[in-house]
Amino acid sequence: QVQLVESGGDSVQAGGSLRLSCVASQRTYVWGWFRQTPGQEREGVASIDRLGCTTYMNDVKGRFIISKDDYKNSVYLQVNNTKPEDTGVYYCATDPRAAKLARPLESAEYTSWGQGTQITVSS
Repeated sequence: QVQLVESGGDSVQAGGSLRLSCVASQRTYVWGWFRQTPGQEREGVASIDRLGCTTYMNDVKGRFIISKDDYKNSVYLQVNNTKPEDTGVYYCATDPRAAKLARPLESAEYTSWGQGTQITVSS
């Protein structure tokens, strides 16, 4: 079981920026970032596959950037121009057996999850 640890969550004002990080206990190539708010289902925000191909949910396109460093077993999420609706717990996820996922923004595609890091955006 891959262990994932996120960091970088914070409280920011609308229009601000922050960077989330997630490090894995072993090499893995496919990553996803998800977020969840109370009473809501976890939703896929961004993903990146082995070749660096990215997928984003429509609400964050142009504002969020996912990237990874395979040598550091890490993935990052640059969050720009934050909005109050970006508030939530952000989770990184991976499947160490995969190089590419059929549905990269679907939580069922992933086998390992971090504990989450909170982003709170105030207006």
